[in-house]
Amino acid sequence: MQKQTMGIIALALVLVIALVYIGVDKYQEGKAQEQVAVYQQGIQAGYQQAIMQLVQQAATCQAVPVTFQNQTINMVAVECFQQAAGAGGQ
Repeated sequence: MQKQTMGIIALALVLVIALVYIGVDKYQEGKAQEQVAVYQQGIQAGYQQAIMQLVQQAATCQAVPVTFQNQTINMVAVECFQQAAGAGGQ
């Protein structure tokens, strides 16, 4: 009878340890997913802000230098060329 009680206690202990391990693992997984979501939101907000700044600067009819890796181009809004052509033709 004592061996059976010891076996039940050992199994219960193993069960508790397994449940704690699974709980901690799920908690850490949830935290990691939350951090990834926040990181992705930050990236999206950064992209939106960068595009908004490019559009605002290009709308002033000034050349806006844009650099990617080793290549730089100057952006100007097409409307600026249309305004210049309209003003030059009058």
